[in-house]
Amino acid sequence: MTQVNPAVGLGLPSSTFMNPADVTDAVLGGNVLGVVNYTTEPTEPGIENGALTIDLHMAHTADEAFAEVWTTDRPVETGVVREVAYAHDGEYLIVVGRIPQAGRYTEATRAAYCTALELMDGLGYKNCFRMWNFVADINGDNADGLEVYRDFCRGRAEAFELFHFGDQEVPSATGIGALGGGISFYFLVSRSAAPTSVENSKQVSAYHYPQQYGPRPPKFARATYLAETHTDRSGGQIYVSGTASIRGHETLHEGDLVRQVELSLDNIAHLISRDNLAAHEIERRTGLSDLDNIKVYVRHREDIPVVQRMCSEYFSPAARTAYLNVDVCRSGLLVEIEGIVP
Repeated sequence: MTQVNPAVGLGLPSSTFMNPADVTDAVLGGNVLGVVNYTTEPTEPGIENGALTIDLHMAHTADEAFAEVWTTDRPVETGVVREVAYAHDGEYLIVVGRIPQAGRYTEATRAAYCTALELMDGLGYKNCFRMWNFVADINGDNADGLEVYRDFCRGRAEAFELFHFGDQEVPSATGIGALGGGISFYFLVSRSAAPTSVENSKQVSAYHYPQQYGPRPPKFARATYLAETHTDRSGGQIYVSGTASIRGHETLHEGDLVRQVELSLDNIAHLISRDNLAAHEIERRTGLSDLDNIKVYVRHREDIPVVQRMCSEYFSPAARTAYLNVDVCRSGLLVEIEGIVP
């Protein structure tokens, strides 16, 4: 599991899934932007062995743990500002933060996000192209009876508004359950590469969801196309958000695992299809077999073998794929899938 995905075309930061036992050697052997450990206990973000590191509580046992290691071919600078830690190489920035477990999350989410957004501005990184959010007890209620995920979404939306982060500028994102640790997040940001938000014509944009999904809608794009310049419409990479069994804005096939997996895969296939990308003036021909760095989130442990079998029919055997047993952003959803098209 220690192979490194070489940077493709743009000199983008590379990412690989790695055995935790091999991380120290990787950190000492190269320029590491960040280490995200999917493991059995959460930690605060910080600098470890000179590398930005955070532990997410996403694994039930040590055998399930893995690390996602982001590398670059440039020298890396690191630091910590209030709730967030960061690393950057002059072109790409990773910002990592954690919000402690609490009865309410709106204010703390807004504050932590504002710290991250202020840091991005201060360092001169304007183009956020991917976000991950890991939310403990995501379908539970906060102290006021509001679902924790909706509580988080309200704080995120307020932070975006304070920084004039318009709907057409929001990046692709994943909001997924965690096994503990409050809320952890990390962002990928570019100084000069050009992101384009991509929506799925078969789904309502998440930021236009009706109020039945909470006081503020989720603020993310279905995917982000990242290229060297705005005129490069064929050589970039596609960062696919966490994708589930949703059409329009409604959850479909509640209680039916097979049909939910099928619809999730179909949503991704359509999202990255030639016709849908062309509607965003992107000239790429891609499919599910082109996905890499795939994470598949499965609500029920006993469903994982079925999900693995179904996904293996569509994903390349060479694709890095991790399966995680955690809750999903809506209580009726059984699976969520994300990935990157290099």
